[in-house]
Amino acid sequence: MSHKTWIFDLDDTLHHASGGIFDHINKLMTEYMMRHLGVGEEEACALRSRYWAQYGATMHGLTTHHGIDPQQFLIDTHPVEVLAQWLQFEDRLAENLTALPGRKIILSNGPQHYVEGILQRMKIQHHFASIYGVDQLNYVPKPHLGAFQTVLAREGLNPAHCIMVEDSLPNLLTAKELGMTTIWVSHEPRKPAYVDHRIEKISQLLRLHLN
Repeated sequence: MSHKTWIFDLDDTLHHASGGIFDHINKLMTEYMMRHLGVGEEEACALRSRYWAQYGATMHGLTTHHGIDPQQFLIDTHPVEVLAQWLQFEDRLAENLTALPGRKIILSNGPQHYVEGILQRMKIQHHFASIYGVDQLNYVPKPHLGAFQTVLAREGLNPAHCIMVEDSLPNLLTAKELGMTTIWVSHEPRKPAYVDHRIEKISQLLRLHLN
């Protein structure tokens, strides 16, 4: 039996982005919006949150409604050398990825330079056959179907042979609708019907025997 393909999210899946990285990205996004949209901090924060909830990425709302340049926005708001100071991840992450049989891919709503920079600092980039940041997906973020379809088409993958590992439920819902096996990285005690397995950390993947 051939091994399945693992599709991993990055932030809050392979590392603890909520431990400082997201806070700083949000601050930079708010400042960017204040500068480019000419709004105050309160309005910028509200818009940032609304676009993230509505589109899965603040960038998508800004390009749709305000015509901002997505690439410049992503460069300005994801300075890896600054964000790396808050990087936190599991001790044996590299070993646990090595132990997982099958091909591994990254699919992130972060920009390519950020995704690659974080993976390099975690010393795990060589575990992944392909790495997709949102700028490799025509700036279409998860949970939009197009983000997943781009990766499936480029990689020649059958979704029925893919396992999506994610902290975001909307993204897992799309993955499940496509026919993927879904694994939710969460400390929540419950899990929705479209989540096949729930884990609290990547090391627990090895116990699931999915291949």
